[in-house]
Amino acid sequence: MTGLALLGGCSALRLAYDNGPTLVWWWLDGYGDFSGAQAQRVKDDIRSWFQWHRKAQLEGYAAWLDSVQPKLLDSVTPAQMCSWADEARRQLEPALQQALATMASWVADLSEAQLAHIAQRYAKANDELRREHLQPDPEKRRAAALRRLQDRFELFYGRLDAAQERLLTQALASSPMDPERWLAEREQRQRQTLRTLRELVASQADRARAIAALRAVLADVERSPDPAYRAYQQRLREFNCALAARVHESSSAAQRQLLRERVQGWRDDLRLLASQAFALPD
Repeated sequence: MTGLALLGGCSALRLAYDNGPTLVWWWLDGYGDFSGAQAQRVKDDIRSWFQWHRKAQLEGYAAWLDSVQPKLLDSVTPAQMCSWADEARRQLEPALQQALATMASWVADLSEAQLAHIAQRYAKANDELRREHLQPDPEKRRAAALRRLQDRFELFYGRLDAAQERLLTQALASSPMDPERWLAEREQRQRQTLRTLRELVASQADRARAIAALRAVLADVERSPDPAYRAYQQRLREFNCALAARVHESSSAAQRQLLRERVQGWRDDLRLLASQAFALPD
């Protein structure tokens, strides 16, 4: 369920969201290595983003799930899966743009040491991804990919049966996913990000220019400037939508009912979060 995968689990969703400012701070600080006045500003801006997001966005997500939930007991086509993925991305667009606008105000104060720290953190994350996705042993690589895929679908449908596991195994054999190519593109976009940040720092660009530059970076991440890689992205998207539809078609009545209940739980969690006052974490 490509679009719904952006949401998470029931009580886990509420717990993660309530602790979101702290979790996001830890993640961002792992890259930016903020200190002093920088750190306080970033923390305050993260809290402000969550305050805005809770009030302005969560009810819309819940309403979207209201529209999806009744369809989950029926057959679903690959086109419908892609449509849900596209709508999920549209739902998230305001939050992403607000985040970019927030981060743009931090750029001018970045030091060369911080930019070097970002580069090091990129390299560390890429090494972790190589260990997880690019095992030298082909059989270990296939087994890890199958486990990730199975975990993803079991988040929605519960335990998959033997026939569904065979379906995933066969699908992986024909998947266009190329982890080497994916990681190379990721590293290219990281280099682009660092170039952009260095240019903005060197020119002491104002916030409006920084926002435009960060938006351009995000656009290239989502739709590569390399035509060959864009074509690859499209093939992979179509494959994933078709696979999600095949798994749904293979699901039992009990699995579809479980999916429906889980989506209802996510919807209810979002509405509960939207109704609660934002509490600043310590």
